[in-house]
Amino acid sequence: MDGPVLVANRGEVAVRIVRACRELGLRTVAIHTDADGGSLVTRRADESVRVDSYLDVDAVVGAATACGATAVHPGYGLLAEDAGFARAVVGAGLVFVGPPADVVAAMGDKVRARALAVRSGVPVLDGTDGPVDLDAARVAAERIGFPLLVKAAHGGGGRGMRVVAGAVGLADALAAAGREAAAAFGRGEVFLERHVARARHVEVQVLADHHGAVAVLGDRDCTVQRRHQKLLEEAPAPDLPSAVRSELHDASRRLAAAVGYRGAGTVEFLLDRDTGAAAFLEMNTRLQVEHGVTEMVTGVDLVVAQLRLAAGEALSSVVGAVEVRGHAVQARIAAEDPGQGFRPAPGCVTALTVPSGPWVRADLGVEAGDTVPGAYDSLLGKVLAWGPDRATASARLGAALDELAVEGVPTTASYLRTVLDRPAYRAMTHDTGSVERDWPPTPTVAPTAAPPPVTVAERTVRLTTDRGPIALRVPRHRADGARRADASAGGSAEGSGERAATPGSPGTGDPVAPMDATVVDVPVHAGEDVAAGAVLVVLEAMKMELPVRAPQAGRVDAVHVGPGDRVTAGSALVVLS
Repeated sequence: MDGPVLVANRGEVAVRIVRACRELGLRTVAIHTDADGGSLVTRRADESVRVDSYLDVDAVVGAATACGATAVHPGYGLLAEDAGFARAVVGAGLVFVGPPADVVAAMGDKVRARALAVRSGVPVLDGTDGPVDLDAARVAAERIGFPLLVKAAHGGGGRGMRVVAGAVGLADALAAAGREAAAAFGRGEVFLERHVARARHVEVQVLADHHGAVAVLGDRDCTVQRRHQKLLEEAPAPDLPSAVRSELHDASRRLAAAVGYRGAGTVEFLLDRDTGAAAFLEMNTRLQVEHGVTEMVTGVDLVVAQLRLAAGEALSSVVGAVEVRGHAVQARIAAEDPGQGFRPAPGCVTALTVPSGPWVRADLGVEAGDTVPGAYDSLLGKVLAWGPDRATASARLGAALDELAVEGVPTTASYLRTVLDRPAYRAMTHDTGSVERDWPPTPTVAPTAAPPPVTVAERTVRLTTDRGPIALRVPRHRADGARRADASAGGSAEGSGERAATPGSPGTGDPVAPMDATVVDVPVHAGEDVAAGAVLVVLEAMKMELPVRAPQAGRVDAVHVGPGDRVTAGSALVVLS
């Protein structure tokens, strides 16, 4: 690579890529939108270019060619698993730092990936052979049995997934998963798979070169998660029988070789805690958020390895012999309030204290004074710690989380600190449902902002959502027509609609927007009778869906919003008689 590398991403991973490029003596070009033009990565990169959207393939590739870049690194999320983007990059004469587009397409199609896994001798869970509509899903559910999982056929990262306990919830789960998948990946097809109620989530890191060589760089455990979103990760996977570890490593190596993989990738598995059986989950054709724990126990810089492999170097010269030493644990730090159902919280980071120490690492995408926009996901970064054993690494991470201080927005740090002390976590007996089933965060009351200059009549609204209960203070109305919600924060959500929601003057029982968001669905209409708890409006903020439900039974007298509308905290959504 004799020219700059364009970093086609944002946040902490973009900062991470810039750091690796600098180590290799490569110049970097960051991209940004109007929502995050002054972000940390734009300050760290050698130059930055504005684009209208991170998802605009033509704009991103055009920015790369215009600045003279010779390679594009997609990071993770956004365009990282978009085969069309990989093809466009290569078609423009640039190096795509990732696997070939055909491999991205094959493994990004979860149904096709299942078939490839079967052909490679990798065990899979019982499921459908292709995407399903409601009629086909009902037939398949009779065969698979409940509980089952509705999964997006394309994409990853835990988006577009819903657990279904019985036939009654199947239709709603299909609709919700399909809607979320379409918003996240541009495709709403879903398929069914048997749900493992008590499972461990274990994954294997692979590297491959242009010559067909494949290396396994150990494994990770990602069992601490909420709604399929990982919260804590560690390497190596603790308490994994040696026979199972060998089986997973061999299966991952076979699958990567069979599909002609290149670069860094992760093969993910579910382990049934009741039977001990392992089954293929998916293959992520990109860098993982949790890659740092593998780096800490192997000494291999995975981003540097990606860049060198993309430049055509042989795997043997990039990594050599790999040895796993000690243990590493990582906590994802997100701008979310665990006490309010992990409510996303855009806003300004007014002050920041970063933990330090000889065995601690902090990968953050923000500094004090930076704004966390509501248009994007809530991840601020990660804090990691290494130790000679799991107990030491966990203790060091706990101390680092105690030292971390983020002011201006709530974060997941304090909650994850409590998880590290959970007896089940320490004994490694937890499963992927432990957070929601056994470790609920302590509920908190929404923070109250400084009083406005004009007196505001306020009330507390308690919402029951699929993100957990939320208690918010919102205005009834003000004489001057302005409005305020104490729990709101800065930032705005991207939406396709150009019509903003009418603020209105909601009555005592009328549902309002709990935060700045984009309307993705309105399943009710004026004149309809609804039951208490019925979903009235589905909002999205920071890449999370937030269904707003009826606080009591009643009739929908008016609907103020439609799909694509942008709403601000406190805006009237519907009127209930």
